[in-house]
Amino acid sequence: MPTVALLATGGTIASTGGPDGRVPTATGRDLLRQAGLSGGDTAVPVRDLELGGSFSWDLEKMRQVVEEIRTALATPVPGTDGARPDGLVVTHGTDTMEETVFLTSLLLDDPRPVVLTGAQEPYDSRSPDGPENLRDAFAVAADPLARDRGPLLCFDGMVFAARGVTKIDTLSHRAFGAPGRGPVLRVHDGKVTALAPPGPPRPLPGVDPDTGLPRVDVVALYPGADETLLRAAAEAGAAGLVLAAPGTGNTAPRVAREVARLTAAGVPVVVCSRVPCGPAVPLYGGGGGVDLVKAGAVFAGELSPWQARLLLSVALAASRLGAARAVSGWLES
Repeated sequence: MPTVALLATGGTIASTGGPDGRVPTATGRDLLRQAGLSGGDTAVPVRDLELGGSFSWDLEKMRQVVEEIRTALATPVPGTDGARPDGLVVTHGTDTMEETVFLTSLLLDDPRPVVLTGAQEPYDSRSPDGPENLRDAFAVAADPLARDRGPLLCFDGMVFAARGVTKIDTLSHRAFGAPGRGPVLRVHDGKVTALAPPGPPRPLPGVDPDTGLPRVDVVALYPGADETLLRAAAEAGAAGLVLAAPGTGNTAPRVAREVARLTAAGVPVVVCSRVPCGPAVPLYGGGGGVDLVKAGAVFAGELSPWQARLLLSVALAASRLGAARAVSGWLES
């Protein structure tokens, strides 16, 4: 039987209510017992991280979680002759799960399944969704169909690739989707079904795991937006910027001029659409996407601003001089 390890990082799935709101209190072993997966408390290797809610993490904390994932995959399973786990489940807060799974896909090169999951209802809910999500995630992590797909996000019976997955509802149990892409696997009663062929994302090469990730800011564009926030972000120390732009990736001429100034100064700019479904593509002049490309910006296709931020940060960590080319190359792969 495949051995699947668990890395518990808090989140709603581990949270209980109190006078100060919900806070993570349940351990990984608690989660396994609640889901009926404890196996006598010895069958599943467990690592607990005391990180609280994922909404309070910064880039460095997220990078540390990726390193914990790497460590969990490299740690021999107790009671074996040095065998490593066949897969890993990571319990995680839903607020930023889409960012952590994507960052993991950029930094981790391993064919074994890494499956992130969580819950919309807390651990002490009268009808928690965490136990079912956890059982599903373990089934996926143990299944050969999940190999060679990169890190995955499993929620409410659907399994999504890292690229393009996003939270689509703040309260519903069907919390995640992948607009324009859909799920790659489905799991029901422990049986995993493939909905799409394997297509593992390629990690970005040249990144030292121990190196911190540079600051990249997301700037929202809207009617009346000007260069003020772009300039302020760069002056505050942002090494790169992501624009969450209207439509297919458009703005005003004065913003495009500021983008040209920033890229000339060595600050790469990536353009995404703020629309949930459909790509950012340069189609319009007069301050639109065509002008942004002329100004040196890179268009991120269907990638969300939040995942594009991580892609640019990792590209900057690999090569500050060639970050824009690295982003373009990864998007085309």
